[in-house]
Amino acid sequence: MHRRRRTALVLSAAIAAAAPLLTACGSDAHPGAAAVVGGQRITVAQLENRVSEVRRAQRAAVPDETQYQQVLASTSSLTRDTLYSMVLDQVLHRAAQDAGIGVSRKDVEEMRSRLEQQAGGAEALRTAWLQKYGVAPQRLDDNLRFQVEADKLAQLLGTDTSQPVFWQALAKASKELRVDLNPRYGAWDVQKSSRVDAKTPWVREVTTGGTQTAA
Repeated sequence: MHRRRRTALVLSAAIAAAAPLLTACGSDAHPGAAAVVGGQRITVAQLENRVSEVRRAQRAAVPDETQYQQVLASTSSLTRDTLYSMVLDQVLHRAAQDAGIGVSRKDVEEMRSRLEQQAGGAEALRTAWLQKYGVAPQRLDDNLRFQVEADKLAQLLGTDTSQPVFWQALAKASKELRVDLNPRYGAWDVQKSSRVDAKTPWVREVTTGGTQTAA
């Protein structure tokens, strides 16, 4: 299948807006777990470690205390946002596996190269992903692997990441994995994970080809 541009999902710092879309369900059946996905726990400690990585990177990037406090205020939902992204990553990976999709190191390197050209260099890309999407620099390649999986899945389905068929594949994977979030972080709504309009704010869509720049 030929396309003039490829699309990728990127994690958005605007996940806070997702809260009204979430159901109130959840379970305390897994003490110490922030979420359980496919029977595997994402522990509170793992979640807190991811959040700390982002906070340390933000602190290093913004040494001015007043400005750093502004960053903290603008990313006050970082813990919940980070957990949603960790869950979504596993859901997408399951959907990609179901479709027989694999991602190579070369795939990731090619995407990073394109995005670096758009952003104005490697450091600019790391800064943009940190500021816009809450991705710590050391997690950039992991995140780009996620983007490649989304892109390949969409192409295999003959669609793009904004269309119902793509999100239906993720909804199917969510059901298979029986996602369960600790209620303190909200809940994972299988059906709403398949929404395709702006009410899926834990992702953003950007182009990764041609002369266009990341949104």
